[in-house]
Amino acid sequence: MSKNISSIDELNEQQLLSIAEMEVGKAAILFTTPLCGTCKVASTMLEIVAETGVPYRLYRANINFTPHFRQLWQIKSIPALAIIEHGQLVDVVYALHSVSAIYEKLT
Repeated sequence: MSKNISSIDELNEQQLLSIAEMEVGKAAILFTTPLCGTCKVASTMLEIVAETGVPYRLYRANINFTPHFRQLWQIKSIPALAIIEHGQLVDVVYALHSVSAIYEKLT
């Protein structure tokens, strides 16, 4: 039985647009697809990081349903963790090697 990732909200493109336009706060969006095995591992790692109380609001988005951001942020592969601060994309992390590495990036 697979684990349902419930504490990380999944966004559609309109919701992602609202998050991206916010000029305060921090957010991190994990871009995935449903059939990507590596994406499932990255989602699980991000779920563990979410439990630590990092200062970022964490989200997931299916890259197939967010073409505007795929092009705007030039997402080259998945999984990809887009980091936003005060409405600006500050980094896209493709190599999500470990829980520790993700935690360090978000603290």
